[in-house]
Amino acid sequence: MTITGGCLCGAVRFTIEAEPMAARTCWCRLCQSLGGGSATVNICFPTDALTMTGEVRIYESVADSGNAMRRGFCPTCGTPLTSAAESRPHLIFIRSGALDDPNLLGPQATIWTSQAPDWACISDAIPRYPAQIPPVA
Repeated sequence: MTITGGCLCGAVRFTIEAEPMAARTCWCRLCQSLGGGSATVNICFPTDALTMTGEVRIYESVADSGNAMRRGFCPTCGTPLTSAAESRPHLIFIRSGALDDPNLLGPQATIWTSQAPDWACISDAIPRYPAQIPPVA
């Protein structure tokens, strides 16, 4: 399977040669900042299946889970693209909005619901968790 995507301005493009492993909606405060106030939807892939072209800048921080994170974004338009935990270099999460086909895989779980604002729309159709859940294998 070939999956494609990129940033808003087109300066960054990517190809993924793998099936998605998991998809989650995240309401942690960091993701709310990345999402401009809403949650983010993130799809997991094997890191070695991803090929990117164009400049990607990395922002490093420590997540509420305690994981040291590296988040990639386009320095031209600011589109959030990737998220990776230093403790799991074999996995990379792609922001669903950066995919050419946003219908590839919908969220299978919602995490960090304890940090969601009162007005957040959180689906009852998928599992929800108040904090981080175990990582994808």
